[in-house]
Amino acid sequence: MSIASYFLQSIFHPTEITALVQFKYFKPKHILEFNPENKQKIRCYEFLDKTSRSFAAVIKELDDDVRDAVCIFYLVLRGLDTIEDDMSIPIEKKETLLRSFHKIISQKGWTFTENGPDEKDRQLLVEFDVIIDEFLSLKKEFRDVIADITNKMGNGMADYAKEAIHNDSYGIITNKDFDKYCYYVAGLVGIGLNRLFAESGLESPELANDTDLSVHMGLFLQKTNIIRDYLEDLLDGRKFWPKEIWSNYVEDLSDLKESGYETKALDCLTSIILNTLHHAPECLNYMSKLKNKSVFSFCAIPQVMAIATLALMFRNYDTYQKVVKIRRGESIKLMLRCTSIYEVANIFREYTRVIIRKNDPRDPNFMKISVACGKIEQWCAVNLQATDVYNLPYPSIVKRDSLNQESDLLLFVGFGLLAFTAYLLYYYNWEHFHHNGLEVFDIFDA
Repeated sequence: MSIASYFLQSIFHPTEITALVQFKYFKPKHILEFNPENKQKIRCYEFLDKTSRSFAAVIKELDDDVRDAVCIFYLVLRGLDTIEDDMSIPIEKKETLLRSFHKIISQKGWTFTENGPDEKDRQLLVEFDVIIDEFLSLKKEFRDVIADITNKMGNGMADYAKEAIHNDSYGIITNKDFDKYCYYVAGLVGIGLNRLFAESGLESPELANDTDLSVHMGLFLQKTNIIRDYLEDLLDGRKFWPKEIWSNYVEDLSDLKESGYETKALDCLTSIILNTLHHAPECLNYMSKLKNKSVFSFCAIPQVMAIATLALMFRNYDTYQKVVKIRRGESIKLMLRCTSIYEVANIFREYTRVIIRKNDPRDPNFMKISVACGKIEQWCAVNLQATDVYNLPYPSIVKRDSLNQESDLLLFVGFGLLAFTAYLLYYYNWEHFHHNGLEVFDIFDA
């Protein structure tokens, strides 16, 4: 989409337009400078851009001490995930690849060309020898972390793939299975990143021991993605929603998108979002422990996008019809606000209140949703009573969502007056030229 389209999306949200302008024209961009002769590293960052626009942006903002390691870590796991996602690879071959991938990343020259032609990240594996060379150039401490996490994740993915075959494609039966799957594909990522941050010296060594909190970070993101990608996964023959949840509402997961199931579909959506919200307070706990600014932004930006996406999907039937995404202007605004735990917690609180406003008393999960949202509010009340970095007492932060609404209203009125003034000037000039026997476009063409 063009920048004009993003502005149009946010026309009724002027603070988002302000954020778009600030990001586009005034925010200093972190420009990575590579030795032109180091074509392999350049190619790795090109793959980073191609495989994930969102994570690419936050990875590039990391400090030099850890940026390359996180980039390679992401690309290694993206390669692993590309094998797991490809339904055209026979299970026997897929299992072998997944379980041995932690060794493959040390085999110079290894590439893989057997992905299906429609697999979106196929080229990454076709040129995977480039990733391997850059992996081998990292310091040993980083390589050990990446290989260890790849080993655990690959084996977890292989176990899931086998279970899916024996369960008629329903590899995730219970909520416990759901947590286990998300642990292998995202919770381990959180643990790995935790260890990389500690090994780099950007965060304290004690952070590496907070494995439970880092797992919650990964699960919160992964579950949000799984909810959002309901239709896309279904069309590709993948079913990640736990049967323990959806079987309470329909006979088959695909029924949720069918006409006549709207009420049950919304109640089911509430149930799986409830499952995800339970991780939010622990995510806030983890982020409150971070000290390095670039690491904090790296961790916080995806988390605020996730809570905003959950609020947008909550009781929103469009979730079953398409991939629901927050506006670009809204995402930029959130990104620019991720400056401290106080701002991030306030963002969580704002979107929690959006969920509360949309909560339906007729929903079987009405009270449970209220309790889950209340725990997020409680976290803010208990942990943010101290003075923040701007020496503002916590009560001033509590009212930030109302201040944002007032800012939107004032800016909207301002933009409206500006547009009206422009219209009057245009109309006056049109009349002036018309009376003088001229056409406006004739003047521009002259």
